[in-house]
Amino acid sequence: MSDWKNRIWRFSSVFKILSIFSFLSLLFCYVSPYFHPKTLSFLPFAGLTYPLIISVNFAWLFFWIILRSKWALYTLFIILLGGNLHFRFFPITFYEDTPGVNKLKVTSYNVRLFDIYNPNFEGALRKRNQIFSFLRSNNADVICIQEFYRQEKPTRFETIDSLFAIVGNSKFYHERSAFNKHANQNFGVALFSKYRIIAKGDIKFHTHSDSDVNYCIYADIVKEKDTFRIYNVHLQSIRLSNAYEGDKALMKNIEEKRTIMGAYKKLKEAFLDRADQARTVIEHVNSSPYSTVICGDFNDTPMSYTYNIFNRKLKDAFRNTSTGIGSTYIGKIPAGRIDYIFHTPDLKSNNFEIQVKELSDHRAISCIISK
Repeated sequence: MSDWKNRIWRFSSVFKILSIFSFLSLLFCYVSPYFHPKTLSFLPFAGLTYPLIISVNFAWLFFWIILRSKWALYTLFIILLGGNLHFRFFPITFYEDTPGVNKLKVTSYNVRLFDIYNPNFEGALRKRNQIFSFLRSNNADVICIQEFYRQEKPTRFETIDSLFAIVGNSKFYHERSAFNKHANQNFGVALFSKYRIIAKGDIKFHTHSDSDVNYCIYADIVKEKDTFRIYNVHLQSIRLSNAYEGDKALMKNIEEKRTIMGAYKKLKEAFLDRADQARTVIEHVNSSPYSTVICGDFNDTPMSYTYNIFNRKLKDAFRNTSTGIGSTYIGKIPAGRIDYIFHTPDLKSNNFEIQVKELSDHRAISCIISK
């Protein structure tokens, strides 16, 4: 054995202990989607760190292979034990559905309030106009927006009329928002359609508080002879900032986030709220009389309990059509893919696209849905 291998084997016990720790961490990732966050509060954090943990285990696999150790087999076994769970994070698709006749292009986009809180107002206007330009070129039939912002007229920061112009209709529209009387502003979610809406409503979250702007709305949209029910959902945010509440609340929130325990508490609360919100939404979806699409900002990864609730009943359009990681969140936390388009099994999905240009802390996603 070469000198460098001899030096490494002197610490073999340490490496084996570290490998076992990596194995256990990966096993926790595997089980995290199947347990409600209140069962074991640390499990959602394991699911959140899955990309890091699986990378570490692959590193150990190559390490033990180089040393020609039987521990390479142990590592490979633990990785393979995850089975199809790995394809939630990195799907591989060899063929798409055969497109149906009646097609509907759906786009979902968390626009981060159109950048209204940019200290440079001209910069905010420029970013808002770039978002409008993207949506115009995207040419969707249905646009679902999270972190929607609208100020009552008169306003220097118009949003809703431009969106009506993009879809070509001001009648087929649905919004749920919180109203700030002081600034005459609305914050929430909105849905715009090129086609007729025959019914619409919203789903009440039992976890909702006065400081939340997370909502779920739906609209029944008729195209030709088919009716589609489209849900626009924004599940519980971590609330790293509450800008809509004003500067005082924002500064208080920032101070709280400076401590690790404060961040842990907020994450833990958000995991619990999203799990309950997801259950509420899927119960409503189960009672839908129409073929259904549910899209939006779920604020959770494919290795989460929240994702699993939808994945058990519905098809993930990205996994059904694409290959790769498909990251949609580009903020400070490396969350990866947290924006989704799901649909009932009777529908088909094609041409899933993720926006390239960064105009928000999320990338827009779109997909062709058909029967």
